Amino acid sequence: MISTDNLCMSCMREIGDARQCPYCGYHVDSAQIPPYLPVRTVIANRYLVGKLLEYNGEGATYIGWDISEKKAVNIREFFPDAIAIRTSTALTLKVKSGSEAVFADCNQSFLELWTKLSRLKGLSALINVTDVVEDYGTSYAVYDHVEGVTLREYLLSSKTGYVSWERARQLLMPILSTLGTLHSAGIIHRGISPSTLIIGRDGKVRITGFGIWQSRSQRGDLNAQIFPGYAAIEQYGFEGQQGPWTDIYAFGAVLYRTLIGSDPIDATERVTNDKLMVPGKFAEQLPAYVINGLINALQILPEDRTRTVEQLRAELSASPVAAASESVYTSPRKSQTSPINLPVINTPPARAEEDDDDDEEEEDLARLRAIKRSERKTMLKTTAIILAVGIVAFVILIFTVFRDDFGITLGSGRVPDTTAAAGDGTATVPDFLGKNYFDVTSNPVFTSLYDFESQYEYSDEFEKNYIIRQSISAGTPVNSGTTIVLTVSKGKEQVELPADIIGSTYDYVYKRLVNLGFEVERKDAKSDGYYHAPDEVVSASPAPGKSYDKGTKIVVMVYAGEEEPETEEPTSSFDYDYDPPLEDAPPMDDPGLDYNPDENGGDEGSEDVIY
Repeated sequence: MISTDNLCMSCMREIGDARQCPYCGYHVDSAQIPPYLPVRTVIANRYLVGKLLEYNGEGATYIGWDISEKKAVNIREFFPDAIAIRTSTALTLKVKSGSEAVFADCNQSFLELWTKLSRLKGLSALINVTDVVEDYGTSYAVYDHVEGVTLREYLLSSKTGYVSWERARQLLMPILSTLGTLHSAGIIHRGISPSTLIIGRDGKVRITGFGIWQSRSQRGDLNAQIFPGYAAIEQYGFEGQQGPWTDIYAFGAVLYRTLIGSDPIDATERVTNDKLMVPGKFAEQLPAYVINGLINALQILPEDRTRTVEQLRAELSASPVAAASESVYTSPRKSQTSPINLPVINTPPARAEEDDDDDEEEEDLARLRAIKRSERKTMLKTTAIILAVGIVAFVILIFTVFRDDFGITLGSGRVPDTTAAAGDGTATVPDFLGKNYFDVTSNPVFTSLYDFESQYEYSDEFEKNYIIRQSISAGTPVNSGTTIVLTVSKGKEQVELPADIIGSTYDYVYKRLVNLGFEVERKDAKSDGYYHAPDEVVSASPAPGKSYDKGTKIVVMVYAGEEEPETEEPTSSFDYDYDPPLEDAPPMDDPGLDYNPDENGGDEGSEDVIY
């Protein structure tokens, strides 16, 4: 039997009389970051508030303890910082003058969202919401605490930064299926990203990070939380209604990041200059239907984008319906071995509501559009073939008939931006060092003479996507078709500065940050009116919770005051049994964590997933 006095307020493990948690390094005297609820605040006479986990313009999330159920939970507090404040003398929120109506409207949205979520049970890819309560002038949602890592952390910890389609399918298809159920319940997430998908110790991915619609659009009264690269264009205030297709864009972006290893370009940049590409290396490895589904989901304009989860799931599973529609198009993989742009190849979306009398007319229109699109694709394909033949002929003429006019000496390697091919089937390797990888692998001269393979590593010297090394030195004569391995820069290695260093002791923070690759500079912090334990980290610069270049100097502000005399702590009347989580849990890349669907293709108690 233990009491809540013996629980660490950061990880909810029993630590007895210890002043510092041996599991997470949290000090029992650490103060909460103001203006959020102090540690050990009790909500609705049932939920004990622990350490702040994260916050945004809509509110804050704390780890907590359900006193009745005797288990760790997460507590989401509605606290819109743009229109409400909490003073150091009271826990009840105070709405800013003139914002009362906005607060009431947003609070109602919060209650409706989490009440709907609490009614959805048995979905393996959804957090389990257990309660929605009101206290301290605002609202709170309570859901099960899941120990694990975000999808972003999982991918960064892998050797390549990405996973195969088979692994991505196991991880993400249950997410897509659950999204369909959410949409049917009238819930649009608007914040799907690698940071809001949690991989638990059971290997399953769960959707977290829910927020009201007012906090996920830039034109609003709240400070919006937008995930660059994963937010659809309509969330930035551009014309276009939000709907299921908004989440489909985000899911497509997550799939892109999972398969390709880099964040998609922000939608605001793609509007004027769409450079989002699937590199040839991945285009050759991924199934054509996956690339087709990915392209359709990532269309900039909502009306061009895949409109429903069912449609996207069919495309990603290569179902007969998807295969039939795909036969109308030219597969983006058939004629591409270099990076490919994402063209509009999706069928025009159907209206959200259609009359039964118009079904036949709509089907006729759809068939007509498909025929026209097929004709356009045929023309484009024919044009591409003609151009390709012309390019090959031009290259042959340059290196044969007109080589003297262009100053090319076969086998000499004097040509700076192309390569030399001899009549006996040999070529001289150019110097690729410092060149853009995509420029090299999309050059028809290079690709006609060499096969390229790539490997990536971090570099302080070369910018991202520029070639660091080549497996065969420049000037070396080789046979045509020789494979050259290009080492490509991933840019400077970035490391996330942990948000939970605030409130921990300096020694613990110093060791942790040095191990992560940061430089650490200590400075004494002045009193801010709140009690801090001696040697406690009260702030850091740059801001924790974001990623920075490895080697960045982190200035840590440490409270150096004298420890206040201890007072007898009140005892709690709540005693209960508690089994702490396993400390020897397998790492996240353990094969045992793979998602294994049952014989019907889904989890027990959840809807079926089409693979």
